Amino acid sequence: MIRICLADDQALVRSGLKALLGLLGGIEVVAEADDGEAAVAAALSSDPDVLLLDVRMPKLSGVQVIERLARQSRLPPTLLLTTFEDDAALIHGVKAGARGYLLKGVSPDTLHEAIRIVAGGGTYLYAPLVSDLARDGIRESQRNDVPQVLEPLTERELEILRLMVSGIGNREIAAALALSEGTVKNHVSSIFSKLAVTDRTKAVLRAIALGLV
Repeated sequence: MIRICLADDQALVRSGLKALLGLLGGIEVVAEADDGEAAVAAALSSDPDVLLLDVRMPKLSGVQVIERLARQSRLPPTLLLTTFEDDAALIHGVKAGARGYLLKGVSPDTLHEAIRIVAGGGTYLYAPLVSDLARDGIRESQRNDVPQVLEPLTERELEILRLMVSGIGNREIAAALALSEGTVKNHVSSIFSKLAVTDRTKAVLRAIALGLV
């Protein structure tokens, strides 16, 4: 069972999402919040598997919620939700620590997939939102903070990195490439080392900034 903390300032949207999540199976909403400060408190008290977080909320924005929880080392895997194709929020949200980013109008299957991937340690960047502008913004924002790759990535590592950017986890990558999950984990560790990062989200950002994907 994936435990969800749901934060959205619109009661109708929040109740609709809660009802939808209840129909998806294997998901339970354990906490709710209607503003940014309440979202921080709810995430801290409920310790959810996934935080579903509206980008635009009163008191604290979604990005500010992420930053505050990250400073306390209490940030759960987080999916940002928005009704706007907001490139700036995508850039700042993922840089702050969000694992994924979705439009509220996505299909139930896409929402379910994103929650499952993020809960499992993956990254889900909704492809239609990763526009050329967002990629350019990520490159610009990291221009002074991007070291050279310590060692060139192999063809297999680049292949795995591209699949990581698409949001799938090690098990799905292993199945797609007919490799063992252990082999994929070893390649992912090598990718982290070569890109000088410590997690999948940072690897995705670094790959975009370096033009590897």
